[in-house]
Amino acid sequence: MSSYDLVVIGTGPGGYVCAIRAAQLGMKVAVVEKRATKTFGGTCLNIGCIPSKALLYASEEFEKAGHGLKALGVIVDAPKLDLPAMMKHKDDTVSANVGGIAFLFKKHKIEPFYGTGSIAAPGKVTVTAEDGATQTLETKNIVIATGSDVAPLPGVEIDEKRIVSSTGALALEAPPKDLLVIGAGVIGLELGSVWARLGSNVTVVEFLDRILPGIDGETAKQFQRVLQKQGFSFHLGHKVTGVEKGERLKATIEPAAGGAPLTLEADVALVAIGRRPVTEGLGLEAAGVAVERGRVVIDQKFQTNVPGIYAIGDVVRGPMLAHKAEDEGIAVAEILAGQHGHVNYGVIPGVVYTSPEIASVGATEEELKEKGVAYKVGKFPFTANGRARAMRQTEGFVKLLADAQTDKVLGVHILGAGAGELIAEACVLMEFGGSSEDLARTCHAHPTLSEAVREAALAADKRPIHM
Repeated sequence: MSSYDLVVIGTGPGGYVCAIRAAQLGMKVAVVEKRATKTFGGTCLNIGCIPSKALLYASEEFEKAGHGLKALGVIVDAPKLDLPAMMKHKDDTVSANVGGIAFLFKKHKIEPFYGTGSIAAPGKVTVTAEDGATQTLETKNIVIATGSDVAPLPGVEIDEKRIVSSTGALALEAPPKDLLVIGAGVIGLELGSVWARLGSNVTVVEFLDRILPGIDGETAKQFQRVLQKQGFSFHLGHKVTGVEKGERLKATIEPAAGGAPLTLEADVALVAIGRRPVTEGLGLEAAGVAVERGRVVIDQKFQTNVPGIYAIGDVVRGPMLAHKAEDEGIAVAEILAGQHGHVNYGVIPGVVYTSPEIASVGATEEELKEKGVAYKVGKFPFTANGRARAMRQTEGFVKLLADAQTDKVLGVHILGAGAGELIAEACVLMEFGGSSEDLARTCHAHPTLSEAVREAALAADKRPIHM
């Protein structure tokens, strides 16, 4: 029986980062990976964040070559799509990232075990290989980092060919003429954007009366208008009750508030209604680990109700984001080493990697109103930013929310080019409890898109320079 200081079940962003940090702190670490291909990185690196971003970037370049260069004086022939080559770019990107983790595990002497991990008892992890063979790892501590899986849509069976999850949507053999996206969250809109740029007609059906639930309402509303200009069609406040397979798919949708059903035809349907934690088969009930609404219950130090068993990432409370899981992985490793690891859940950014991007951190206006917090708004459009004009990327704005009394920044929401990068300075500012005045008095290089962030801070005090 092998003995370790820590065994991490799952090697997604939370698990592999936790393992590496623990090894850096001098622990003897093992990881358990159930993926049959024996590749690390979990959903994010293999069939999620990384491959989707590769296709988003490639499809943006395709779109730019076809429609965005002429106005800049660059004349090229109409681009031709080589989808196999684009998919190879995606696969190569995944392989490089996954290989990087394997290298880091070797560097830090982290021992991998392949198979399904389950908790036999506190301090014991059983690994069951594909052939049924088992082995037991003895450990002082266990971290559950098994991530999440696609949430199913009742009455709709995913075959990953015509009715697909995000996994199948990343591997279509040709752009469908008509793509039906079920769910107007981040995954649906990102993957819908990829295929829209490659020639598909995209229709989105969403049960709620808005897109991107959880995102600042004004930002989401403006973004919907942008997507409609890009050719997206929306049926908000509707639910899909069934998808019939034939020569074409026929989806039945009904108004959420009741009413006559509609039929939508499509060549491919993408089910993107969310994700659910992966906790089955871990032996949690037998080990006495508390689970609530499918998620593992933890305390402020990520420990479950059973001493020595911890959990992080998508299986616990909070947003299902790779970087949130990473921060939790680092924090729990440091706690196990006797340090004071922590995660500031009020400063976890979220990004939608469409074109333009959306990025946000902190509170939305809706949340502040609900809590009765008096706040002020600073807003600055990219149409007034010199660099954005030069790049022909003037869609969107920066919106900053600050406490009306203290001026402390409570939230920042960006719709525009490079939003995912621009949000970082807001995160740093908020991590240190900064005010809009602190940001307004910080020199920003000219001309840059980041000046719009500063101008939004100036606008919170009604003194923007370029508007």
